[in-house]
Amino acid sequence: MDDNKVRFAKPAENVQVHLPDGRTLEGTRGSSMAEFFSCLASELTAPVVGVVVNGELHELTYPVQMEANVQPVTMADSDGARIYRRSLNFLLEAAFYKLFPDAYLTIDHSVASGGYYCQVRERKPLTQAEIERLQSEMLDLVRQDLPFNRREVSIAEAITYFEKHHFGDKVRLLHYRSKPYVTLYNLGDHVDYHHGYMVPSTGYLKWFALSKLNGGFTLRFPRRHSPTQLDPIEDYPQLLNTFRQYGNWLERLGIESVGALDDAIKAGRSREIILVSEALHEQHIALIARQISEKRDNARLVLVSGPSSSGKTTFSRRLAVQLLALGLSPFALEMDNYFVDREQTPRDETGQFDFESLGALNLDKLGRQLQQLIAGEEVQLPRYNFKEGRQLEGDVVRLRPGQIIILEGIHGLNPRLIPAALTDQSFKVYASALTQLNLDRHNRVSTTDSRLVRRIVRDARERGYSATQTINRWESVRRGEKLHIFPYQENADVMFNSALAYELAVLSPIIQPLLRQVAHGTPEYIETKRLLAFLEWFQPMDMEWVPDNSILREFVGGSILKDFKVWGA
Repeated sequence: MDDNKVRFAKPAENVQVHLPDGRTLEGTRGSSMAEFFSCLASELTAPVVGVVVNGELHELTYPVQMEANVQPVTMADSDGARIYRRSLNFLLEAAFYKLFPDAYLTIDHSVASGGYYCQVRERKPLTQAEIERLQSEMLDLVRQDLPFNRREVSIAEAITYFEKHHFGDKVRLLHYRSKPYVTLYNLGDHVDYHHGYMVPSTGYLKWFALSKLNGGFTLRFPRRHSPTQLDPIEDYPQLLNTFRQYGNWLERLGIESVGALDDAIKAGRSREIILVSEALHEQHIALIARQISEKRDNARLVLVSGPSSSGKTTFSRRLAVQLLALGLSPFALEMDNYFVDREQTPRDETGQFDFESLGALNLDKLGRQLQQLIAGEEVQLPRYNFKEGRQLEGDVVRLRPGQIIILEGIHGLNPRLIPAALTDQSFKVYASALTQLNLDRHNRVSTTDSRLVRRIVRDARERGYSATQTINRWESVRRGEKLHIFPYQENADVMFNSALAYELAVLSPIIQPLLRQVAHGTPEYIETKRLLAFLEWFQPMDMEWVPDNSILREFVGGSILKDFKVWGA
């Protein structure tokens, strides 16, 4: 008797997919993931815009051909937010070029309240009436629920198309595409390349608005914490001016897009770009030092704040050097030494210690000692033992007359950090890598991505962390920034943009081997794959040409300022 129960058979008509909670969905083989998830819509707290199938991110149009483990990706997830916003950009493009075919749209930087600042080229800025007309056109496309059609074409075909439509920045970029094809999307007659996945159709894009702002307009979208609501738009004049300054720097360098940077590297202009970029940084730091010097009688306390991997430490030390050159003697006070003892540290909603909360600092001691130091009194500073989680006694110091304190930390712009009596004696600096060098006019380079790349490289070199470990912690870091840093950035007296036009060309060949070690099937793999695809656009640049006092040296190593300290207090 033959006990073998294995035999050839026709494929079953239906196929099953398994959800993370143990439930199983069954549907007709070849159905899209959108069709499978339609029965889940009522029980999810945010709209589904993508899917993870067996550890790989896919669009909702992905056809289910075999049994798989799947996980819905919603607008409350980081990948889902990117899919929604990218698709919304494409919707904006299609509507814009239909109404204004002779102009060019540039999608610039993000805004904290949820949105992208956009500008128009080759014509006057849009009037309020024109912005309302553009928004109406977008809403009409949403109502029609038109499909986003995806197709792969050869690089030569894509270049021909973009040359015909006078998108020179896209043509430049595609010349450096390592793969022989590129994925294009079309919405009606509008065609473009977008770096990443999209929603299936315009009907998914129900939540957005356009708002006129400072010579341009903002494309507003929901933030992850409220995926179907728009936050009130906030004014951010300093941040906008900082981005504009960086845009002017890029114009001086002649590299207003990644394709132009790649052209410059291929043409042998790498050293020129590095030298000019670093000179612009030094020029700005010197300007900030002069502003502090001019207020030396009142500005006795310099507060430096910024998000993770913004280069705050190197900036603070370069600022100290410039202050010394102006005859001022700065004293660096470390905010980390004012952490409370471990058992007094507040906890977050998961029960973990929340070291990024303002309550993790002994504000009473910090405020009292700042006042004593400025008054010229002798003070015994604390020293924090991170291994034991205890605040110990540190150095005894007394400042010289007129000496300035530099206090660096994430809470530097929070008005609750220092006593109200010291507010008029403080000068506040916000430092961050506010990237403006985009892939092309429609594909942004995220400031968050730039900082994550910096952090992965530094963590691997200094702390021995794998890329998996750093990516795993990044979401928690971002939550802390949104709570404790970004709401206060406009409190700064001045902003310093630590981004360098060339940095991703230097960081790309360093980080790629680290990213390739991330295991397939892990949650971090999806993020790794996205970063690798993004970094492929950058031609490599030699790290040896980076000056030893550069902000970038804080991350790649070899900084002459690593152990720099001003003595004499």
